[in-house]
Amino acid sequence: MVFDIDEDLEGNTISPDGDVRVEAPRSGMEFPIENELTAYYKQYAEQEGFGVRTQKTKKDDDGMPVYVTIGCARREKYQPKNINPSKPRTTTKTDCKAKVNVTLNKNEKWVITTVENVHNHITISPNKSRLLRSHKHLDEYSQRILDLNDRVGIRMNKNYFSLVVDTGGFENLDFQERDCRNFIDKARHLRLGKGGGDSLYVCFQRMRNQNDRFVSAMDVDDDERLLNIFWANARSRSAYEYFGDVVTFDTTYLTNRYGMPFAPLIGVNHHGQCILLGAGLLSSEDTYSFVWLFHMWLDCINGRALKAIITDQD
Repeated sequence: MVFDIDEDLEGNTISPDGDVRVEAPRSGMEFPIENELTAYYKQYAEQEGFGVRTQKTKKDDDGMPVYVTIGCARREKYQPKNINPSKPRTTTKTDCKAKVNVTLNKNEKWVITTVENVHNHITISPNKSRLLRSHKHLDEYSQRILDLNDRVGIRMNKNYFSLVVDTGGFENLDFQERDCRNFIDKARHLRLGKGGGDSLYVCFQRMRNQNDRFVSAMDVDDDERLLNIFWANARSRSAYEYFGDVVTFDTTYLTNRYGMPFAPLIGVNHHGQCILLGAGLLSSEDTYSFVWLFHMWLDCINGRALKAIITDQD
């Protein structure tokens, strides 16, 4: 059977089923910006049935990227460490060499310099490659539907199935139920529960009325989502004045409704006992949250910074 092959206005091949197929990468291809280069190679990888990842990036003295290597996600070779040889772990790493090297030329355009399109493993069907990690995409519309349904108490399996029905089938989604569940878990971490924020505020206010040396702070975004919390009572503030030379700081997850990392600030008294000098709940273990927490604590202790902090490598 012979099919008529058409092309779109940009020269890309249109398959018999109507899907646009981009041409394979070749030396000399140019792209005006790096994002277009990445989008092109991802589209090519999805139609060919393999995942992608950025393998190497070189930057100039100003920190701007000037050289990029993008290739197959199976690039690295699996190196087992201290693994029982009788129970080897499964891996998808095959040291695949498929990649493109791209450099920024004098005209500020990204040019493909070298290409390797041959894989040392079997690629999968394009219908399945959309579910590879590099090709998954939970769009803004689906995020909004998931969040609204979760707010009214719809279970995850029915929440996900509503999107399946809305798009006309599983094959029309670029994500799976597990991705929806991860999104909802993250949204719950940031969302104030029903009356939760008000209850917390009332609790802090009551403690402040009992002792005016109790301090607290709540960081809330424009959508009334709880980001970070800090509090310290009078005993903690007094203890810092005597035992605040060295403090240990580490975050640990709690099995609460929000799953927010708990961040205690711990000191040691003259009896060798651990004492709480302050505490916080964080929406995320990122720079913003840590900076906010330490700013709040510094205000709490009247700007008298400690001499040392003991923490882990994270």
